[in-house]
Amino acid sequence: MKSRTWIFALTLTLLPLLASAQLYSTQKVATQVPFEFVVADRVVPPGMFIVEATNVDSRILSLRDRESKVNVFVTASRDQMNAPAANCALVFHKYGDQSFLWGMKVKGSRTLYRFPRAKAEAELLARNVPATEEILLASLQ
Repeated sequence: MKSRTWIFALTLTLLPLLASAQLYSTQKVATQVPFEFVVADRVVPPGMFIVEATNVDSRILSLRDRESKVNVFVTASRDQMNAPAANCALVFHKYGDQSFLWGMKVKGSRTLYRFPRAKAEAELLARNVPATEEILLASLQ
């Protein structure tokens, strides 16, 4: 009986650690963004961006480009897609020559990470400016 209790306690202790390690390793996505874009009301130059979870529940994401020394933290909401994503991708909304980071998909996951709408994008939407969607394929790292 004591050994069962000990094993149960050890399992409860290790499971969250293993789950968080898996979460961090699977939520790192990299892609080259060839244009300037807005995320979290911040204008970001083109570059090679790595997006990764910075906390256990994956709601705070870090977007960084080492070359331009950009590091943006943003709180993302999560939605469930009907089917798992076929590829990793960053999704942008484009209004003319302005681009706004809208979301991120991770290959094999049904979770869609949605970034908060920037004030400038909300103003464009209020004026009924037509938008297109651009998807940049990314890779897991």
